[in-house]
Amino acid sequence: MRILKNLALFLIAFILVAGIAIWWLTRGSPAEYTLEETTGTDPILAAPNEETIPTVSVARPIGWEDGAAPVAADGLVVTRFAEGLEHPRVIYTLPNGDVLVALSNAPERPLAGGWLTNFVAGFLFSRAGASVPSPNELVLLRDADADGVAEERHVLRDDLNSPSGIAWTDGKLYVANHDAVLGFDYELGANTVSGEGEKLIDLPPAGNHWMRNIALSEDGALLYVAVGSASNIGEGGMEAELGRAAIHEVDLESGRSRQWAAGLRNPNGLAWNPWSGELWTTVNERDMLGSDLVPDYLTNVPLGVHYGWPWVYYGDTIDMRVQSAMGIHPDYVREPEFALGAHVAALGLVFTQEGTRMGPQFVHGAFVARHGSWNRKPPAGYDVVFVEFDDRGNPVGKPVQVLESFLAGDGDTHGRPTWVAWDQTGALLVSDDTGNIIWRVVDPEADPTKAPVLNTGERLPPQLELSGDPARAFEEGAVSMEDLNFGN
Repeated sequence: MRILKNLALFLIAFILVAGIAIWWLTRGSPAEYTLEETTGTDPILAAPNEETIPTVSVARPIGWEDGAAPVAADGLVVTRFAEGLEHPRVIYTLPNGDVLVALSNAPERPLAGGWLTNFVAGFLFSRAGASVPSPNELVLLRDADADGVAEERHVLRDDLNSPSGIAWTDGKLYVANHDAVLGFDYELGANTVSGEGEKLIDLPPAGNHWMRNIALSEDGALLYVAVGSASNIGEGGMEAELGRAAIHEVDLESGRSRQWAAGLRNPNGLAWNPWSGELWTTVNERDMLGSDLVPDYLTNVPLGVHYGWPWVYYGDTIDMRVQSAMGIHPDYVREPEFALGAHVAALGLVFTQEGTRMGPQFVHGAFVARHGSWNRKPPAGYDVVFVEFDDRGNPVGKPVQVLESFLAGDGDTHGRPTWVAWDQTGALLVSDDTGNIIWRVVDPEADPTKAPVLNTGERLPPQLELSGDPARAFEEGAVSMEDLNFGN
């Protein structure tokens, strides 16, 4: 009798949990604005719709049929550079044309927010195809005859720890695990990477955001490392966020490091703007303010800049949900340069460069992989877009789709675009981490793009007084010290 009673209680509990899950998955607030309205240099910022339980709309990956491919913009041709990979994420092209790819996924880690958050996250990760164990491999793909298909594949390392960022210079290969940056001796053309590797810097491990992208300075002396937050809005306490939501600079000769930029909830793609010489990044903004907030963005990251997380978003909008004491005054928060749309999950980033062949409509700007939303109705992202830049190196207009949505309809998606890089022929490579493919996109009729010209001119006089974000110095309605009882 006791066994039957326990079984009945278990069934009741299971039905209750299942009912809650079904209700939770079918609820949520649909977007009031189009995705395009939350993009560009002047996006609409909706009124916040605070959510105890987030809006959820997770697309289930179903893969690609043989011969199928994403739909590309006019004039572009899409082919498979490599397939049959296991969760390919970051891709990086070496100077000799070999392509490195990190086969990776999240490490085992608890998420901030407690058992319910972790239970729900586990379900979401599973449905989104993100719950597979991390392969932890670094693979070399070689297209020796430059025909657009990698005919060689070599596993360089299989002992990494949720690797993502990759960089190479002067015989040294750098790989960012979720918890450290390692350096290996590696000569171009080799099919193996041997040795233990040298740990350059420890990184805050795992957290809600585990990818750690890296980028080298032009002279190869400095390494920049992007580290995402451990939470949505610091709900696990700001002590857990030490060194996170930031970009760090590492001096490769001395080993010294410093925080370069802060207040970036989840910075991902790192690339140097060829017209201004500045470091730029893509950033995933916060959740649970509704389908229209907050836009993910593309922006520059000068030394010492703060983008507001977790207290402030998009310039000077205070997030009233944050429980920790205000860590920065809104006047000193920098406003992002370009919105990429709410919840699109912007990841990989590359700028056009000499020799790229994407056609006349894509010659002067940046390409961004939008991995795809899990908490917007209707879903957004699941595509690759182009952001045009003017001659001064500033983004303009609206994002233009290069690869159209990977969504298949009926709550399914063929894949999820993750990272972007250039191959040796000037074609764009796009990793698809649930389709297990690296796509190659090119305009076969296009002339190679000319080399970008770095802007030069007289420097502005140094700023001798901290007086807020220069981009908003002439705007009306900026928050002042009198408007906010800062520090009390």
